[in-house]
Amino acid sequence: MQGRRVAVTGLGVVGPCGIGTDDFFAGLCGEAPVGERRVEGFDPADYFDNPKDARRTDRFAQFAVAAAAEALAQAGELTADPTRTGTFIGTGVGGIQTLESQIETRLNKGPRRVSPFLVPMMMSNAAAATLSMKYGYQGPCENTVTACAAGTHAIGNAARLIASGRCDAVLSGGSEAPFTGTAVAGFSNMTALAGDGVSTPFDRDRHGFVMAEGCGILVLEEMDMAISRGATILGEVLGAASTADAHHITAPAPGGVGAINCMRLAIEDAGLQPSDIVHVNAHGTSTGKNDEAEAHAMEAVFGLPGPAVTSTKGVTGHALGGAGAIEAVAVLLSMSHRLIPPTWGHLNPDPELPAIDIVAGSPRPWEPGPSMSNSFGFGGHNGSVVLGPPPA
Repeated sequence: MQGRRVAVTGLGVVGPCGIGTDDFFAGLCGEAPVGERRVEGFDPADYFDNPKDARRTDRFAQFAVAAAAEALAQAGELTADPTRTGTFIGTGVGGIQTLESQIETRLNKGPRRVSPFLVPMMMSNAAAATLSMKYGYQGPCENTVTACAAGTHAIGNAARLIASGRCDAVLSGGSEAPFTGTAVAGFSNMTALAGDGVSTPFDRDRHGFVMAEGCGILVLEEMDMAISRGATILGEVLGAASTADAHHITAPAPGGVGAINCMRLAIEDAGLQPSDIVHVNAHGTSTGKNDEAEAHAMEAVFGLPGPAVTSTKGVTGHALGGAGAIEAVAVLLSMSHRLIPPTWGHLNPDPELPAIDIVAGSPRPWEPGPSMSNSFGFGGHNGSVVLGPPPA
């Protein structure tokens, strides 16, 4: 990434396999559940000083508040000027739970009973705005809404704010709480969901994704500033890219053409060669066409067998606009634990797919090196971010 180096100094996560980085990573290396991947045991009151504020915040933004608190606690006290500290949080559907509940209220009780907090709770920028106000960050406060690529795009966009010199620190990530009756019915009726609640990325018998909720947050800082204040460097954002398939509103381009371009551009942005990438956290949704396109794209970029590939969606399910940020957290935790979680649900290699090096069965020890996290969304949105281990 041209310009200043971008360090990662804090991580926070609210996931269906664990709240907090320790429980989350243990969950990634454990057994995958069956069914919708909901965050159990989450109490928003634990993260808000005023109970009213919690009630007036949609669940997707509540997740962001909780994950940000963990990330900032790990990062320690930031020394960046508040006017040069930003927030950049992606989402796919924003406050859809609030929207659906208030539509039901209007239909059942009339328009005068609709909450005056509907708009600030449902708007997609609510998570970014909430964090900006909570911590007094007066720099750019933005969000990315690019379906399932939103979290990855938000991290890339936030890193560029630092690399370009506009910001010295940015709180970045993605969050999603998509479970409403209408949303689930919509995905189900387009035959995108696995009816048995089992996620099987890249498997011969894959048959749809499992919907999830959750949030991942990263504290990004200008590298020299982070080092000078004595922060623990968890990793580095080396490069990022965004492309469009320009092909179909839901289906990926045949052969993964858009994904190929995105991965190559991210590697070029990082100043690396494809052979330098040693691990890929794949989009790997467990759907037929998406996994096929991504596998062919990885073959085109890296050759075979290529880097070690895992899809953590086997455990977490697919958190839509929050997925990319959750998976970026997973990559950085894999570096600190020196262990790549397996692709749970991958039991039978698909003979129709290229023989990429899928980590399956059990976690794989590794020597951390440049790694890529991929996200590809409805609308043809592609996002790739290249993450590196802490500088020696």
